[in-house]
Amino acid sequence: MCSIILRVGPAGVEIAANRDEMIDRPWDPPAEHWPGIVGGRDRLAGGTWLGLNRHGVVAALLNRHGSLGPAAGKHSRGELPLAMLAHHSAAAAAKAAASLDAGRYRSFNLVIADAAGAYLARGLETGPVDCTPLPAGVTMITAGEPNDRASPRIARHLPRFAAAPFTDWGTLLGDTADGDDALDIAPRHGFGTVCASLLALPAEGAATWLFAPSQAAFSIIQQPAGGEHPRRLL
Repeated sequence: MCSIILRVGPAGVEIAANRDEMIDRPWDPPAEHWPGIVGGRDRLAGGTWLGLNRHGVVAALLNRHGSLGPAAGKHSRGELPLAMLAHHSAAAAAKAAASLDAGRYRSFNLVIADAAGAYLARGLETGPVDCTPLPAGVTMITAGEPNDRASPRIARHLPRFAAAPFTDWGTLLGDTADGDDALDIAPRHGFGTVCASLLALPAEGAATWLFAPSQAAFSIIQQPAGGEHPRRLL
């Protein structure tokens, strides 16, 4: 169950994200694997879970409950962020997302953002994709609905991110609380948190992306340890 946290405001959009995945699923760190798009590459299906294009548009994919892994007859969800990143703005990408047939994919949450705002596209395996703008302020999304306090993870962490400056969000991503509310999941049964990202999409200036491939997630952004330093991509 991946996690993404966004703060939308007049100064732009700030994003923190942890990727949770099967530990043995091979992937490449974010780079320009596709012309004009920087993103992590899933070696198994060839798509991405998080990418940023040259126009400052971000697209991030999260699986919904009970839909981990591929399914016969369904397209790979990793193609969805790449399709969104073919657009020059989040608004244009969101319009394109709303025209998709959700039945082609296993269920998903797809976050689309740029400096002007953010959208959530929900695919529920039937009918059209539902795409709505995210409100100003802080939103947290995992495998269900945004800001759903029935999720132990959201109930614990949403208030913490809402109260913290963006400079502290890297440390919050590294929270290793026991139980269902952990944000940085230690490997168990072959599954865990495999990497973390911090992205800033300012209203004025260029986008930035800090990335850390670490099972300790992004706590290392404040106190680098073990030789695994966060990497500034942009």
